Amino acid sequence: MNILVTGANGQLGNCLRNAAKNSNDNYIFTDVAELDITNADAVTRMVEDNNINVIVNCAAYTNVDKAEDDAEFAELLNAGAVRNLANAAKNADATLIHVSTDYVFGGDVVNTPLSENHPVNPIGVYGVTKLHGEQAVADAGCKALIFRTAWLYSEYGKNFVKTMLNLTSTKPELKVVFDQVGSPTYAQDLADAIFHIVENRKMDGNEGIYHYSNEGVCSWFDFTKMIAEIAGNNSCDIQPCHSDEFPSKVTRPSYSVLDKTKVKTQFGIKVPYWTDSLNKCIANLKDEA
Repeated sequence: MNILVTGANGQLGNCLRNAAKNSNDNYIFTDVAELDITNADAVTRMVEDNNINVIVNCAAYTNVDKAEDDAEFAELLNAGAVRNLANAAKNADATLIHVSTDYVFGGDVVNTPLSENHPVNPIGVYGVTKLHGEQAVADAGCKALIFRTAWLYSEYGKNFVKTMLNLTSTKPELKVVFDQVGSPTYAQDLADAIFHIVENRKMDGNEGIYHYSNEGVCSWFDFTKMIAEIAGNNSCDIQPCHSDEFPSKVTRPSYSVLDKTKVKTQFGIKVPYWTDSLNKCIANLKDEA
């Protein structure tokens, strides 16, 4: 099979490279330098010229705060580009695997894990544009699997884990919000799950929306405490605080724990516990240092 991966230089794209390195399938990894996914004609040519069977879209506008001032580009990348990929997939009878977010929820107060059929109610430009991306996939009518994820981190790029590793090793004290709760997601685990589905040809007949994050629940405060503990950054005094102590243009979801029953049942995937995956990531970062 020929598999096109977009956003290949991001967190998930790099992790998919790792997962697919020994595959017998033909993976074509692209980022904006190789393929501008906001250009519909370029996307169509890429898919047709390479006889693409599966598109894995790892590209997105993910700067939640900046999106508030950059709504047009966020919409272009999170919705317009997705529409291009979905239309190309439809025309080529290919399958689109698209990554979405917990931010399509967020506007309702909930306290139980969110299933795939929970009503969407995004707050902020980022969540709205990501929902528009999901809707673009549905409108195109292509074969598609959408994976909503949350709190993504990895050894690559800028992310919460790398930021907190730095801060807890250099600051004497730190305040971190404890009133936002969710499940961290190690990007390598999500990439491995997607690779498993593609490698075992489990796409056809399993189209739909799925939730994927690591098992377990924590606040950003708990997450930071565990990062520091694993890294041995014991000199930083980490204290909990309320979200309103850090004014932001964006109201972030207070509870965004995703129910993963469907993805585990449908694909026989075992989802790792969040602290186990965090240990792996930090160990890898230490080895690279």
